[in-house]
Amino acid sequence: MSHDSHGTRCAALVGAHGSGKTTLFESLLHAAGTTDRRGTVKERTTVGDAAPEARARGISTEMTVANCRFMDEDWTLIDCPGSVELLSDTRAAMCVADIVVVVADPFPDRAVAVSPLLRFLDDRRIPHMVFINRLDAPEAHVRATFHALQALSDRPLALREIPIRDEHGQVTGLIDLVSERAWRWNPNRPSDLIPLPEAIRADESRERGGLLEALADFDDSIMEQVLDDMTPAPQEIYGSLARDLEQDLVVPVFFGAAEFENGVRRLWKALRHDAPLPATTAARLGLPEGSGPMLQVFKTFQSGQAGRSALARIWRGEVKDGQTLGQDRVGSVSSVLGRKSTPKGSAGPGEVVVLGRMAQARAGEVLTEGASQAVDWPEPPAPLAALAIRAEHPSDEAKLSTALARLLDEDPALSTTWAADTGETLLQGQGDIHLQIALSRLKSEAGLSVKTAKPTVSYRETISKAVTQHSRHKKQSGGHGEFADIVVEIAPRARGEGFAFSDRITGGVVPKNYIPAVQKGAEAALQRGTLGFPVVDVSVVLTDGSYHAVDSSDFAFQKAGAKALQEALPGCGPVLLEPVMEVILSIPSEFTPRAQRIVTARRGQLLGFDAKAGWKGWDEVSALIPQGELDGMITEIRSQTLGVGFYTAGFDHLEQLAGREADQVIAARAEALKA
Repeated sequence: MSHDSHGTRCAALVGAHGSGKTTLFESLLHAAGTTDRRGTVKERTTVGDAAPEARARGISTEMTVANCRFMDEDWTLIDCPGSVELLSDTRAAMCVADIVVVVADPFPDRAVAVSPLLRFLDDRRIPHMVFINRLDAPEAHVRATFHALQALSDRPLALREIPIRDEHGQVTGLIDLVSERAWRWNPNRPSDLIPLPEAIRADESRERGGLLEALADFDDSIMEQVLDDMTPAPQEIYGSLARDLEQDLVVPVFFGAAEFENGVRRLWKALRHDAPLPATTAARLGLPEGSGPMLQVFKTFQSGQAGRSALARIWRGEVKDGQTLGQDRVGSVSSVLGRKSTPKGSAGPGEVVVLGRMAQARAGEVLTEGASQAVDWPEPPAPLAALAIRAEHPSDEAKLSTALARLLDEDPALSTTWAADTGETLLQGQGDIHLQIALSRLKSEAGLSVKTAKPTVSYRETISKAVTQHSRHKKQSGGHGEFADIVVEIAPRARGEGFAFSDRITGGVVPKNYIPAVQKGAEAALQRGTLGFPVVDVSVVLTDGSYHAVDSSDFAFQKAGAKALQEALPGCGPVLLEPVMEVILSIPSEFTPRAQRIVTARRGQLLGFDAKAGWKGWDEVSALIPQGELDGMITEIRSQTLGVGFYTAGFDHLEQLAGREADQVIAARAEALKA
């Protein structure tokens, strides 16, 4: 059945770094006749990964869109970044796709690498199928990988085919469990139809029964036939699979070796037969019905003369150059093949296009003629890494601010914040790779060199004993002088109670109108204590003093208040405090012991762990960890969890820091204040 009259369909390819996702993308394009030869990552001849950062690192750093045509039907394929640090783009692409292909390694111990993707797809009920890639690798195992993936998926997986192996155990072809036909692979060429091998006929019958049982849970007709030991017709099975996939009830599983185009045409045909239509996807997303053009922006970027451009999926009607959509007049409509865009003037339902000069459009917005509408869209992930940055040349600070705003507009997973207590601008992201890509883009696109440093930890200090301090400020320089005389009691407060000021003045020895000035001076002095850090959890009580009818003033009493604190604090037993964060680590269960070791190695206190709600096979580890120990922790967590572990952190309390660690912090602060 041809779907072409119903619009262009869209498939997003997602998977962990190293799974061969981009190779599959290139093989699909080559099999469709879009490219004359299949590009390779090794030779850097791929349609995608053309950005300088991608070429330099050998990884996908941005989504790659390619319009193509397979068996007389129009398609858009989106190759998404594999790094978990670049997941924001991947989520955006999955949200607008009709179907998602999850590319997995053929090793069961690496199945967990796609767990966050499966979780996102299940949560949003996005139709998806799995392609187990790299079946040419030694020790590749379809069945064990299938079971490992099933343990992570909320949806039942349905194995669509089983492998044919030679006498050496190498996979040489497949048997389709619906049609019960067998094919022998020919590297980089179409497969040959062969008789079903007798040696694995029993395996085929057993696995086909498993497929039918999975479908029977959602199809009464197939259920009745299975119970009556009848065999459903292939067309009935195909129809049931397509319906269940459309509703995200089952997840079909295919396999192959994309590097040799083995299994690629079979995957293409499954996409062509089973992928939902654009109108079905729009209904699933709850997009408004009506007439006239409607599209959804899922990525914005700067594009030379086209200015601020938008990648968008057209859900309804025809979009043309010059139309007003949302608040923007469309400058151009172009088709896409990697980084190459071709003006086409207009585009229709289902197409993914680049729209030029879209100054106001935002990712996730649905645009119609003269109107825009916000719809459900993934929130940007919380930052997990940060760098303090500043322009190498002070004259470039304004330019840096503009360039950062542009970066943040294109990548919502990046953010900046101004740390008022340290005076630093922090660039925040999902990890070291994410931040380094951003810095590289600042250099290549804006011509900016920046200096970076680890963010300064917000240490504080407090006092451990009370003192009474007398302070007099007196200055005579002709005319009115300056005079203020006070006695204050300074004492520690409980942790977290902050600063408190009061007075016990009687008899007007310090006029009431001067008392607030004493408080103001004390607060100013507490901004830098004996150890060089802001002082917290202190009470100051003004108990006595004197004044001069002519020379006293607010300014004089403010000076006296500051002087009293500065003189008293060294004798109050200063104590260094470090911020301690409440940290929740999300970890695949098999790696939970490693997470516990990470916590204890960073002076952390384990609070406990439990199963992570809604995440099959995952745990949450709760801990208290000093803020200074969080630097680089996300890299360590990912290195111990196949790249998928993550954490959230929030301030919990301040805690005393003593010993060698405290000495090092105090010495570093002293050096910084000298600079």
